[in-house]
Amino acid sequence: MNSSFLKRRQLLSAALVGSATSLLPSWAVGASSKVILPFAYGERDLLAFPEKKPMIVHGSRPPQLETPFGYFDNQIITPNDEFFVRYHLASIPTSIDPKTYRLKVGGNVKKTLELSLHDIKTQFTSTSVVAVNQCSGNSRGLFEPRVNGGQLANGAMGNATWTGVSLQDILLASNPGLGSKQVTFDGLDAPVIPSNSDFIKALDIDHAMHGEVMIAYQMNGVAIPMLNGYPLKLIVPGYYGTYWVKHLSEINVVDTVFSGYWMEHAYRIPDNDCHCTPPGEKATATVPINKLSIRSFITNPTEGSAVHVNEPTLVRGIAFDSGNGIAQVLLSQDGGESWIETRLGQDLGRYSFRAWQAEITAQQAGPLDLKVRAVSRTGETQPMSARWMSAGYMRNVVESIRLTAV
Repeated sequence: MNSSFLKRRQLLSAALVGSATSLLPSWAVGASSKVILPFAYGERDLLAFPEKKPMIVHGSRPPQLETPFGYFDNQIITPNDEFFVRYHLASIPTSIDPKTYRLKVGGNVKKTLELSLHDIKTQFTSTSVVAVNQCSGNSRGLFEPRVNGGQLANGAMGNATWTGVSLQDILLASNPGLGSKQVTFDGLDAPVIPSNSDFIKALDIDHAMHGEVMIAYQMNGVAIPMLNGYPLKLIVPGYYGTYWVKHLSEINVVDTVFSGYWMEHAYRIPDNDCHCTPPGEKATATVPINKLSIRSFITNPTEGSAVHVNEPTLVRGIAFDSGNGIAQVLLSQDGGESWIETRLGQDLGRYSFRAWQAEITAQQAGPLDLKVRAVSRTGETQPMSARWMSAGYMRNVVESIRLTAV
């Protein structure tokens, strides 16, 4: 680890310690500005935190930082300093010594493990994947009627190249016993009140043993930023970010279905085909949230922009799904009455953002209602009207922006 990286860690540690003296996020860097998100009571601070550009602040203890949506128009890979931050527990690590850090593997295994970072990097084959990490509640602030929880716009997501080792390889080294049903994952963040539930997630043993689930130590070619899970982060391609445990410290194989709070009570979705309920109603039966819903966005132009009649306008954006792969992205400039197929950008892998672009030409002055809709290789697409659930998860309605032709 180089000296400049250590200095960044030390600066982060000092900034986090300083935050204990103020209710304001004093670990944010520099003066704040304001941003207005596209829903009622949408004013938020825009602040730069350590290792981050100015981000939309939804909370500071623990930090909840949303990526300003304009950042997504710059590139398909989300830079580390633009990547969103989501914690559940307020006691988060402020510095971690890579020399003393250990990952413990135990439970229903024939061989318990206690691995250093050096062990992980030298004893197991490295692998990489480009994958989207999206908060389950991304876009929650856009639900109508409104729902409880963090009122996020569309920026609680990001796409990165993750490098690490296969979870399968580490589990094979520990040799899970007969009857194993699930694998649990715990990180170094903790509840302020010890009696409260620790943030522990679980995957079925077959999923955990699938070669694509990864324990990452790099994000976009460098060590993972502290606020995104340094030094190890669980990567579950195609699944919502609640499973992507940060500061991973303990893995346990269990012979029962794990019943911890964050699996049995939180992050549950209606157990029906649409994972939705009529507005205002709660589901009678639920299951743990799991695979990403297909989504697409327009990143440029932006809401309210003016375009010129009879002049081509380039429209571009991004799309992704749970790993089936994006087959088409369709664009409408008349509110969904007609659609054109867009040109897809480079395919960085089935779990990645996929860029798209198309040209439109307004034939007369007046409003334009642009809509974008993705279609996966298995035929999954986005609903034209928003689905509702009380938790505010999994929004994936066809997105719209309004332009004016002049």
